[in-house]
Amino acid sequence: MSVHYQDEQMTLHHGDAATVLATLPSGSVDCIVTSPPYFGLRDYGVDGQIGAEASPAEFVAAMVAVFREARRVLADDGTLWLNLGDSYSGSWGNQGRKTERGTQRPITKPMMQPVHDGRYGDTGGSRTGAIKPGAPPAKNLMGIPWRVAFALQDDGWILRNDIIWSKPNAMPSSVKDRPSNKHEHLFLFTKGPRYWFDLDPIREGDSGRNPGDVWTVATQPFSEAHFATMPPALAERCVQAGCKPHGTVLDPFSGSGTTGYAAAQHDRRYVGIDLSADYLDLSLRTRLAQPTLQIEGEPA
Repeated sequence: MSVHYQDEQMTLHHGDAATVLATLPSGSVDCIVTSPPYFGLRDYGVDGQIGAEASPAEFVAAMVAVFREARRVLADDGTLWLNLGDSYSGSWGNQGRKTERGTQRPITKPMMQPVHDGRYGDTGGSRTGAIKPGAPPAKNLMGIPWRVAFALQDDGWILRNDIIWSKPNAMPSSVKDRPSNKHEHLFLFTKGPRYWFDLDPIREGDSGRNPGDVWTVATQPFSEAHFATMPPALAERCVQAGCKPHGTVLDPFSGSGTTGYAAAQHDRRYVGIDLSADYLDLSLRTRLAQPTLQIEGEPA
């Protein structure tokens, strides 16, 4: 069984995202909010991990496979909110080394060198590392988010928005031959032209204006995990706008449980999937913590 924890409001599954999704009923969730592992970011030391593929094309293919199954699980009027950051070619200085994902010890061996807000990217030319097969020459921005977005579009998703997540507190970068990175992409996809969407909860200002497609949301440290996470405020916007009241939100890359936290804050049910049992346990101890929670297999 893939079920790691379950109660009336939440189900956490342990396993490969595509494999677990294949076991879930069609049309059983109303909204998907997720931030998958970025290509070339870290080696989490888990077999079958996404993000450590040999080439950008293989990463894109893995994303398509996961979200093809997720589209079946999503209700016909549902939405997908997909956060993805980019990667620079030739920045895998520590490629292939193991890390300790989900433990309380620092993760000290990223695939890429830290350049801003806990995410990872190129080192400004001082050190390029190995070039992955199929990747552009060193120092190229690979356009990973758009490669994935176009591939999902080709696979049948409707791409409705490219929302820019602007980070007002992005950490300074040491890069000297280009502007530093201070944004990521948040794509809004739908299954069809008609879907459930509520603008009211995310309106801005006294006039209640449409927030537009640039969302300024500060990053938020999550020290116990020792890796960068989607800030809860960003996930909450997606849940409020994209999931009908009392509906069910899915995150096939549950990680630290940010999406689950956002779902609980706004009275939605949650289904989370993660390849790492350590991550699931971490989320239960932290963002998903409730007095009555019990991890499957542990004594009451």
